[in-house]
Amino acid sequence: MKKIFLFLLLITFSTQTLNAQKIDVYKRPERSERSRDYDAIHYRLKLFFDLKNKTFKGENRITLTPLRDGFNRCILDAEEFKVTEVLNQRYLPLKFKQTDRKLIVNLLRTYSYGDTLFFTVKYNGKDPKAGLFFNEETPENPSLVSTISWPENAHHWFPCYDYPNDKVTQEVIVTVKSEYRVLSNGKLINVTEDKENKTKTYHWLQDLPHSTYLFMLAIGPYEVIRDSLGSTPINYWVYKKDVENARFIFRNTPKMMDFYNNLFGFKYPWAKYDQVTIPGQGGGAEATSATVLDQNVIHDKKAEQDFSWETVIAHELSHQWWGDLITLRTWAHTWMNESFATYSDYLYTRYAKGEDEAAVALLGKKNAYLREAHTKYMHPIVFNRYNKPSDVFNRHTYQKGASVLHMLRFVLGDESFFRTLQYFLHKYAFQVVDTYDFMNAVKKVTGQNLDWFFNQWVFKPGHPIFDISYSWNNKTKKVNLRVIQTQDTTKGIPVYKTPVIIEVVTPGEKFCRKVWIKKKREEFEFSVNEKPLMVRFDKGNFLLKEWSFKKGIDELIYQLKNDDVIGKMWAASELLRFKDEYNAMNSLIEIAYNDPFWAVRRSAVETIAKIKDKKYIDFFKAKCGDNNSKVRTSALRALGDFKNPDLIKFFEERFEKDSSYLAQAEALRSIGKCGDKSVIPFLKQASTMKSPRNVIKRAAEWALKKIEEK
Repeated sequence: MKKIFLFLLLITFSTQTLNAQKIDVYKRPERSERSRDYDAIHYRLKLFFDLKNKTFKGENRITLTPLRDGFNRCILDAEEFKVTEVLNQRYLPLKFKQTDRKLIVNLLRTYSYGDTLFFTVKYNGKDPKAGLFFNEETPENPSLVSTISWPENAHHWFPCYDYPNDKVTQEVIVTVKSEYRVLSNGKLINVTEDKENKTKTYHWLQDLPHSTYLFMLAIGPYEVIRDSLGSTPINYWVYKKDVENARFIFRNTPKMMDFYNNLFGFKYPWAKYDQVTIPGQGGGAEATSATVLDQNVIHDKKAEQDFSWETVIAHELSHQWWGDLITLRTWAHTWMNESFATYSDYLYTRYAKGEDEAAVALLGKKNAYLREAHTKYMHPIVFNRYNKPSDVFNRHTYQKGASVLHMLRFVLGDESFFRTLQYFLHKYAFQVVDTYDFMNAVKKVTGQNLDWFFNQWVFKPGHPIFDISYSWNNKTKKVNLRVIQTQDTTKGIPVYKTPVIIEVVTPGEKFCRKVWIKKKREEFEFSVNEKPLMVRFDKGNFLLKEWSFKKGIDELIYQLKNDDVIGKMWAASELLRFKDEYNAMNSLIEIAYNDPFWAVRRSAVETIAKIKDKKYIDFFKAKCGDNNSKVRTSALRALGDFKNPDLIKFFEERFEKDSSYLAQAEALRSIGKCGDKSVIPFLKQASTMKSPRNVIKRAAEWALKKIEEK
């Protein structure tokens, strides 16, 4: 959820030490699970909206049961609206006090543990700054009302207990002008029309319990595209102008749902599934039975190669299980929602696009975390120090956690891992959970005590940094592999215990061995009849790690041509050390032309680009014709870095002919690097082209600025 990290750069790390952390997260306050003295059972919301004046009137009938005896006062979260009246179940007025953030209701009598009571809070609000938004009409979107209740913003549009450790059912009854449609959680009970007042009232019921941050509401002149998976309705709520593109963008949603149904062994649990577009979200936000997506999810087919939201769509759908069906007990355990959803979108990528695409996607997740560890901070995945809940929604709880789940799968094996996920969902369905619940599920299903695994990967910060080397003894016919962990362990980072697969390839044989690393320094011996062509550490790429592994040119060339895609990409980057060797450069060029997978070709292009030798200009020009836009973009960037005015016509031609917005944008930036004032008219004309995220306009403006600076 929340500002999904899109379009990650795939940077392979091979550094030895981390830079100093720039943010001391341990200075943040320590948080604990919120206590409560009642269990909210049901909220019945009635809301009346005036979009023109950005006002609303509401009432919430709150049904609850006390969790203690002597219950005579109820404290609710309430902010940015004014409470006008509170009535008990006999419609008698109750005394109340409203502060900036709380509503304190004094009951007429004292209730005991296990009693059930309800009262109704009436209130009105105007254009709140959080939780609920009145979106004004723009060229990109019509006038709308939208909500983002995450993380604790539901109480900005209705009074409630606003923390995830309580789950309720709900009704949302909304009256609006007749030209608008209303979407909320659950199933639509009915729509009634008041022709005299030109209004419609929508009645939605969410009859299975969920947490308040998952409440949603969207109001606008939406077009609804109907779809389904069997008897489960699947709908796409979009602006009228976006209908045609939306059919294409959301087309795989039923396929995703079917995949997750089978993978998780738990059929989609809610009454329907909707996806709705709004302005200003930036990514996706899950809500029960619905997902709110930024309107930029809609783009033309040309943009799909560079701006696909399929991973985001898959991620948000998986939250219907990981986050909505089971929900984090406290924000410290954010990974129970986000890591599991991030790993789910990787699993869908593997299913839909194959092993190579999935491997590159997983590498992107690992490197996203490593960048954060280098530039911001390191902390445990389960971490209870934050100023606000959003502080712990970061690349530790998304991408690192997903990588940790991949390693857990490696340790347990596929059958045990997925059996554990299925058991966990069934045991804790519609409940709140924490990491200890999941650890116990692992023990229950597999019989394995993996506390050591969770302790080092989830409850401690950091990751291993390996220094790897090996030697070949021709007399004994043995390979001696040395693995040293070099991470700084003075700040809580452990010496890691982990299995790892070692692959040894010789001219006559190939084999893999799983070994266990348990100490700071380990040595392993393997008997082989011939000198290895390649020794591979972490075959299968399971570990979250940094590493250095100095190899000779012959082995790197062999690895470049024969390993899996991740090994090939790593070998391509390592061959930069041999930039003056003909065989190394010739092999990179060969791979850049002939490897079947785009990411390997791009890695070869990017390695050659770092040499900045003009003799490769024709090579880069040729790679601007690659069938993958990401490779073409890298080649255009490399050409631009030569700052050669003779290439301007070529860049202009590529801008006119390329089918990728990103490649076109890179062509414009390259013009800015090498052009003079004569190219200004071309750049100004190019800046008028519409493109996703205005990448063309922004590239043209960047190029114009570069020319002005000369």
